Amino acid sequence: MSTDNRIDRGGRPAATTAHHLAAVAQRLFVERGFDRTNVEDIAHEAGISTRTFFRYFPTKADVLWVESDAEISRLRQALADSTATEPYEAVLVRAVVTAMAFPDDQIEWARHRAQLVLTEPAVQAQASQRHTRWRAAATEFVSARTPDDFFPIAVGHAVLAATQSAHAYWIAHPETQLADQLERALLLLLPPLPTAV
Repeated sequence: MSTDNRIDRGGRPAATTAHHLAAVAQRLFVERGFDRTNVEDIAHEAGISTRTFFRYFPTKADVLWVESDAEISRLRQALADSTATEPYEAVLVRAVVTAMAFPDDQIEWARHRAQLVLTEPAVQAQASQRHTRWRAAATEFVSARTPDDFFPIAVGHAVLAATQSAHAYWIAHPETQLADQLERALLLLLPPLPTAV
């Protein structure tokens, strides 16, 4: 569902987006704990009804993935826009940084999401589905560049590990920029392309 849709509050101005609702929910999850926060708490904090909440998200955990489809689309597009002569590492670094970019006014939302994905077991169970899509995008991209059928699988896992490592460091060091940490982690973990035998 589009994050640009507005929530109808009856006679009040419809000013809450799905992204804003996700930001409210994530802040409560961080402050109170995921398991101790229910949909009623989120709806009350956002000034909406629980019925309206469920128009946007099937469960409270789904708020974490409000941007997931857009991110994977940006990743795949950036990979598709590359040239065959550009080093695969450079393409992946640029694609991942582009996919994970967010406006300055969403830094709290991005930090809260990362913290919850890395620490909350209930969230991690759902995260595996999204991680699979990230690995697949990287794997498919590299598969076209080498006949080695193991190398692309390793790269897919390296991309996911780098992304998680970068977020973990960024949370612990809020004075840093996520884009810098993503680039640093990817360059550390991506293996060199196998040479033809």
